[in-house]
Amino acid sequence: MSTDTADAGPVRAAAQIYNSAVAAWAISAAWELGALDVLRTHGKLNAGEFAAANNLHAPSVHGMLVALAAAGILDREEGVFVTTTNFDEIYRTKSFFHWLSRGCSDLFTDMPNVLRNDNRSGDFFHRDAAAISYACRDINANCFDPAFWAAMDSLDAPFSLVADLGCGSGERLMQIVRRYPAVRGLGLDIAPAALAAARTDRDRAGLTSRIDFVEADVRVATDMPAFADVDLLTCFMMGHDFWPREQCVTILSRLRRQFPKVRKFLLGDATRTVGTPDDDIPIFTLGFELGHDMMGVYLPTMKEWEGVFEESGWRLTREHLVTELNASVVFELEPADGGHRG
Repeated sequence: MSTDTADAGPVRAAAQIYNSAVAAWAISAAWELGALDVLRTHGKLNAGEFAAANNLHAPSVHGMLVALAAAGILDREEGVFVTTTNFDEIYRTKSFFHWLSRGCSDLFTDMPNVLRNDNRSGDFFHRDAAAISYACRDINANCFDPAFWAAMDSLDAPFSLVADLGCGSGERLMQIVRRYPAVRGLGLDIAPAALAAARTDRDRAGLTSRIDFVEADVRVATDMPAFADVDLLTCFMMGHDFWPREQCVTILSRLRRQFPKVRKFLLGDATRTVGTPDDDIPIFTLGFELGHDMMGVYLPTMKEWEGVFEESGWRLTREHLVTELNASVVFELEPADGGHRG
């Protein structure tokens, strides 16, 4: 057996890892630039024509599509790129790639520095809040929405004011107020860039008078007069920021006091996986868990979440599992005291 033949497996494996990393960036760019949507609609794309129609650099557009072909997402036929059987799954999961390569780009690029204990103080990592918000809108739509609307449909009483903690792009609030014409929304988020985009989208949708967005860190003592009238509380993809456990109990207890009229609290998040073999880790899980490890954010397991509600004044009434995202859930909570707070 020649050396070349013996090394073919490891050499090819290394090339595939490298090319897949490039393809991850290409997937994000192709989505943001609209190429993925063209491919989904027509099943093919002429790189030169697409570049000309969108005022893009033609050689770079061609290279972006070659990267997708190298990963088996596209084929090339006489200068035209066509979709393969892998394309639909990549389109369905495109926001995971965007979360990683756009939203968390700086964090992963700076991994060697972030891992050094001497550097882990102050503002030691950076992420793109607007890009994360953009990705999470699609993640919510494709993953959390079925569980979320199942929880909404199970509500046994009408509501008039919903507050969304960590509202990001504001998409969930806009969905809620569209579905319930008498309901108003209040979105709270720590990221100015995400809120600016949310306000723009709200205004374009003609919902300016029905939704307010406020810059606030819900992990600390923030009080607003409007809190007194909130009767539905939602929080998606940020509950892990409440942890570790003692801090989580404190925050959940304070939220119970700050929102005295809340009847339901829908809390959805991805939790830390337990017992998944290293060679069978599903999409998003590895990046989500490693990224939060680097940021110093504790990711609780589902069992750990279940162990904090009663202590912090909430009763867990139902769990809506998110089947499209590993170890993710929407917890349906209600005040442990029946909703009576002075």
